[in-house]
Amino acid sequence: MSKGGGSGNEDFFRPDAAEFRQVLGQFATGVTIITAIDDGEPAGVAANSFTSVSLDPPLVLFCVAHTSSTWPRIERAGKFAVNILGEHQEEVCRLFAAKGADRFAQVKWRVGVGGSPVLDDCIAYLDCEFWAEYDGGDHIIVVGRVLDLGINHDAGPLVFYQGQYGRVVVSES
Repeated sequence: MSKGGGSGNEDFFRPDAAEFRQVLGQFATGVTIITAIDDGEPAGVAANSFTSVSLDPPLVLFCVAHTSSTWPRIERAGKFAVNILGEHQEEVCRLFAAKGADRFAQVKWRVGVGGSPVLDDCIAYLDCEFWAEYDGGDHIIVVGRVLDLGINHDAGPLVFYQGQYGRVVVSES
């Protein structure tokens, strides 16, 4: 394993991309679909880089690659919904991660309070408006203010861990 520390300049330690991905794969994440309406048409992309930011005001963030072809459509909308996927939705995640797929023809959805698509079968959602956007290297960090939220199903989350989808097993104490 490589080791190093930041020196405060451009010559600091840079991990090998494969090693970096392998180490980050040890952190389990939930899986979301970020959706919006652009020019009357729904757009969406899978994202596992999602987290809460603030309770007051209620803020969340997600990260999206600069290379995403869907991102410009979501950005133009000025608002978005975060659809939190359940353990039963691995195929939905694969659909939204695939390039060129007719994503919304294969899932049921409704327009949320903020005007973005909310997937009917997701376990929870947050309907948001854009709050801020930051450079994040090869990604964009997007912060949204929550306008509406809800829980649709009482099911376990879809989890991404070590490059694979998984489920949470809760043991009773």
